[in-house]
Amino acid sequence: MARFLVEVPHEAEEKACALAIQLLLRTGSHYLTNAEWGCMDGEHKGWVIIDVDSKEQARGILPPVYRSKAKIVKLNKFSMEEIDEILRHHQPREKTG
Repeated sequence: MARFLVEVPHEAEEKACALAIQLLLRTGSHYLTNAEWGCMDGEHKGWVIIDVDSKEQARGILPPVYRSKAKIVKLNKFSMEEIDEILRHHQPREKTG
C-alpha cells in the first residue's frame, strides 16, 4: 500500500468553503472527514493523507465534483542511508592519467 497527499481546491468564497467542507464531511469517509483546511489562512484547499494502492484509488475516494481538480502526490520517506547512497552516485569522479 502507498501513501498519497490529496489536495482539493475550491473557490475562494466563504460559501464555497462551507459547501466543500460539508460535502467532504458528509461522505462519511474516515479520510475525508479528517481533512485539514487552509481557508482561514487564505489558502482555499483541503488536504488529506490516504493509504491506498494507487493514485486512481485515492482519486476515487473523493466526491465526483472534486476528482478532476484534485492534486494527488505519492509520498515517500527516506533514510539517511538511502540519501547517502543517492549522493554517492552523484559525486564527481576523479580523473585518472
